[in-house]
Order: sequence, then C-alpha cells, then structure tokens
Amino acid sequence: MLSVSNISKTYADRVLFEGLSFNVDVRDRIALIGANGSGKTTLLDILAGESAPDSGQMSKQNNISIGYLKQDIRPSSERPLLQEVMNGSSTKMELEHRIATTEEALAAETGTGNCDRLLRELGELHTALEAAGGYNPEHEAKVILSGLGFKQDGFNRPLSEFSGGWLMRAALARLLFMRPDMLLLDEPTNHLDLEACIWFEKYLAAFRGGVIVTSHDRTFLNHVVSKVLSIEPGEVVFHRGNYDDYLIARERSLEIKQGAAMRQERALQKQMRFVERFRAKATKAGQVQSRIKQLEKVQKIVLPRATKRIHFSFPKPPRSGEEVIALKHVGKSYGTHTVYHDLNLVLSRGDRVALVGPNGSGKTTMLKICAGVLPFEEGERVLGHNVVMAYYAQYVLELLNSNNTIIEEVHQANPEEPEQDLRRILGGFMFSGDDVHKPISVLSGGEKARVALAKILFQPSNLLLMDEPTNHLDMASREILADALNNYQGTICLITHDRTLIRQVANKIIEIECGEPEVFLGDYDSYLYRKETKAKQLAALAQAPKNGDKTPRDGPRGNRPLGEDSRQSLRGEEERRKTLIRESRKLAKRIAEIDVALPAHESQLAEMERLFSNPDQYGDAAQVVASSEKYRLLKAEIDLLFNEWERLSVEAERISQQLEEARST
Repeated sequence: MLSVSNISKTYADRVLFEGLSFNVDVRDRIALIGANGSGKTTLLDILAGESAPDSGQMSKQNNISIGYLKQDIRPSSERPLLQEVMNGSSTKMELEHRIATTEEALAAETGTGNCDRLLRELGELHTALEAAGGYNPEHEAKVILSGLGFKQDGFNRPLSEFSGGWLMRAALARLLFMRPDMLLLDEPTNHLDLEACIWFEKYLAAFRGGVIVTSHDRTFLNHVVSKVLSIEPGEVVFHRGNYDDYLIARERSLEIKQGAAMRQERALQKQMRFVERFRAKATKAGQVQSRIKQLEKVQKIVLPRATKRIHFSFPKPPRSGEEVIALKHVGKSYGTHTVYHDLNLVLSRGDRVALVGPNGSGKTTMLKICAGVLPFEEGERVLGHNVVMAYYAQYVLELLNSNNTIIEEVHQANPEEPEQDLRRILGGFMFSGDDVHKPISVLSGGEKARVALAKILFQPSNLLLMDEPTNHLDMASREILADALNNYQGTICLITHDRTLIRQVANKIIEIECGEPEVFLGDYDSYLYRKETKAKQLAALAQAPKNGDKTPRDGPRGNRPLGEDSRQSLRGEEERRKTLIRESRKLAKRIAEIDVALPAHESQLAEMERLFSNPDQYGDAAQVVASSEKYRLLKAEIDLLFNEWERLSVEAERISQQLEEARST
C-alpha cells in the first residue's frame, strides 16, 4: 500500500532519522516507538502527506485513503457528536447520494439497455457501500462511540461541550467510522480507559487495513502489533514481532554490540600503545603514520542507551496503623445522578490497589473522596493512625511554579533534605547534571510529569493516591515510575489505563461497576483469570437445562404427637451433624490437595524463573511468548490456590466449631 525509500529528516541541527526505508502492506500492524523527541510524530506527518522529508521518496498505491489521528485535538464544530462522527465519511455520503440518484434514474428509465447498465451500476454501488460500512451508518457510529466509552445521552451533545480527552475519543470515532485503507495513530490510548482500550484492541484486530501506531502502553502494543519500527540514537531498527519480542531481540543485539565494542576498544588501545611507543622513532615512522590513518578511519561502535532498573531510596515515612483509610456508608451524588450509596471500603497497610472499571463507574470520584478533595453527602471518611497522605492528579502539573528550577521545585516537597539526596532522586527520574537547574517553564509535558512525580514521592508520606500517573510519560519513564512505586514503603491506590503498570505494582484489584466495588485479592493476572472463569461459569449456567421446582413429598406436620416431634427433632440434629461431618471431610480433602499442589506449582514457577534468567532461552521468540503465557497462568493459578486455601481454612474452622456445638447438645 505504501512504500518509503531512503527518507531523511533534520530538525534544526539535529538529525531525527536518515536513510529510512520500509513498506506497509495490507493488514500490517506496525508500532512506531522511540524516546520523546526522536521524530515519531514527524514521521507520521510525512506518511500522512502533511510534511515532506528532506530527502528520499514516499509513494502509495492509487486511491489509497489514509486516516491520521493527531495528539493535538481541538473542537472545530458545533455539530452534535453523532452527526460529527457520521460526517467524517464523505465516501459513504457520496455513495448514498449516487445510489439515490441511480435509483431515481432507474425508476424513470424505459429503455432495456440503459436499465441493464443502471442495474449493474446500482449493484456495484451497493457493494461499495457495504465495504465502506454497510447500510446502517447511524447504528455503526453508535457502536463505535459506545465502544470508546461515550454514553447514549451524550450522542446529541455539541462537540464543543466535550473536554480534551473526550475530543480525542470523538476524533478517533470519526476516523474509525471513515474506514480508511490505512490508519496512522499518534498515541490513541492516552485518553482511553481500560474498557475502551480493550474494545479498541478488538476493533483493530478485525480492521482490514494497515495500521501504524505510537503508544506508551506496552500491553496494548503486545496485543495489537506484529512489527516494530524503532527510532533509536543513530539508527532506525525494524523488527518482526510484538513489543516484547522487540525488547528480547534488542537485549541480545545490545549484548552483541557490547561484546563488539569491547573487542574494538581493546584493538584500538593496542594500536594507540604502538603509536605512543614508537612515535619518536624514525625507523618506525611509516608504520606509525599508517596506524594513525587506520585509527582515523575506524567507525566507533556506539552502544544504544538502555533503561536500567533503578533502586530509589525515598525519605522513610512514619509507620501507619493497620487500617489506613476507611469509607463508611458514604453517599455521593451529582445532582440527580447517584454515584455511590452506602459505600464501604477499607485500605490496609501494605495494600497496593488498582481501581478498575468502565468509564463513568466512579473510579475518580472514589479516589477524590479518599483524598479528601471531594465532598460527599452521607457517611464518613476516616484516616487511620499516623497516616500522611500524598495525592497525584493531572492538575498538579499546573501547580508547578514555572519560575523555579527543577531542583528548587522538588526541594519544596522536603526542605530538610540535603541537595545531594535531591540530585540522587532526580537522577532516578532522568534529570542529571545541569538538567536539575532547568526552569520549569521550558520543560515538556512529560518532563513536568516526571518532576511532579518526583516531588510527590519525595514527600515522607505513607498513603499515595494517584490518578493516571502515566499520562505524558514515555515507555522509559513508565518503567522508572514502576521502579519508584515498587520501592515506595507506604500504601498505594491508583487509577491507570496502563495494564503493564498494574501488573508491576498492584497486589489487590478493586473493580467498580455501577457504584459497587468488588475486591479481588492478588495481582492483575489473577483478577483477569477469575473474571474469565466467572464469565465461563455464568455462560455454562445460562446454557444448562432448567429444572422445575420440586414439591416436597412430606406434607405438613399437622397435629402430631409430642413424641413424634421429639424424634423428628433428634433425627434433624443427627442429619445436621452428618452434613457438617461430610462438609468437614470434603474441606479437609480439598485443603490437603492444595497443600500438595501449591509446593509443586511453586517449584515449577521457580524452575521457569531460572530458565528465564538464561539468555540461551531467548532464541525462539514464539517459544518465549508461549513460555511467558504459561508462566503468567501458573502464577495466577498459585494466587488462586492460595486464596482458596485461606478461604477453605476459615470455612473448615467455622464448621469445626459448629460440630463441637452440635455434639455438646
């Protein structure tokens, strides 16, 4: 569909990329990655035809349509949302107009020859319309809008009433409704919640055209793309596979380059020693000059920068009580819309909670209530003993003082800390050397987000509440944030659409739907596993045959003799004891099975982790992906078994007490 040949682009005095060549075919799914400022958006502008390369050529097949989603979206219409989305497809509107015109011509035509021609033309137009989105465009537009999180009562709202994130979703909906042959998507997941992101992944899986996408969402890229185009310092790397496959290949390539660089460095040092030793000897002058020329021609191997795991040492917070925060019988409404009624929730010391749920379910409302920045009508919010809270929301970027330098801004969070510690923390957030003296006013959105995060984490808090902390952060910055949160010593509750961050940080998932929170112990994969299992069980129950109500054979006791009632009561107690014994034995058997299964599973998990630490295991990318999936499922199964063991142990203790009571009567 599209071919790029040897293109280059320079911005000011910096080369973004040069000699870049690649092809985009039908059904290609390509991730365009690179650090902020590496030239990703510039390349998309070139592919969209909105700018030109400094050199090289780009060509595309005739009649290929390209849809381009930019990061910077501004309202440009007062039309209602649904109408704006449907107006995005001029092709459909043109086809519908031509069909109507042809039908009118056919109704008025009397000649057989022209009728045959018009019928053929009408059939071709209907085929083209079906390929462009079918016969019910309004239904299709509503499906897309619903998938991206819009509520039906917002379909007729003017576009100008929506905020920035929703404007991006509206622009994306308009683009998807157009069904172009190729989609160029610049950070489409930035303002999508988890549910919208999952829907979008499924949409792209069924999309018939080609896709080039930039995103900092690692899980999204792994699910969607099959090729990676990485703009790296001094080179552009093209790799077949998803993002994780690329990382594995990059790691191996880095090891190879490191080995080659070490060998080259040893050879260069050997040559230099010869030059230094014999530079003054006339008899060796020819050889010395020859080697100097050889050294001048050597192209030094430049190692690509790799993000290394960082260990943060934040100020030690005071130890909080076991119960960190509690919401008791909380009610919250916006006008006539009730978000929460009789909400009860407790976060305990050591919890690392991810709040998940569909858009509009009340995640941000709950976080704001926990943070104490949103009033509510009923109930109470109780902070635990010795709790010191820190709250990160998007507006904190606006609170940064543009006149301060980076180090001055972070120093305000903890004035007692020495500059050396401030520099160490800022170094972890990729501000080193003289960078710490940059004024806030010149920083990019991603740099401001890193300053705000460093400032929040540098406070000696023991409860951290975060609303979408990964917005504006590139992949490397997100990895650093995960490192920082894993080193944080307090309790965490966060909202993020970055599933990779949830996997790396959370040990408890709270799902909120229709104002009802449901707590899932364990990590994100355990949560997904249980959700999937529950969905399968519900589906099986829905398909199972329904039995009619059984009428008890025994009639009413009536006026039985007292002795008969006593015997019935004794038989009832005996049956209850037998039932408790059966349940106790059943529980004991299952607990014993888990006691055997858990060590075996954990041993298998440890063996897989040992294999993963061996670089030789990464030769077969498909095998690595399969092993990673097996590892994920095994880890989720261990969490489930452990949770089941805890639940059954409590149940066994309860039944044991009931048996003791039954035997004593």
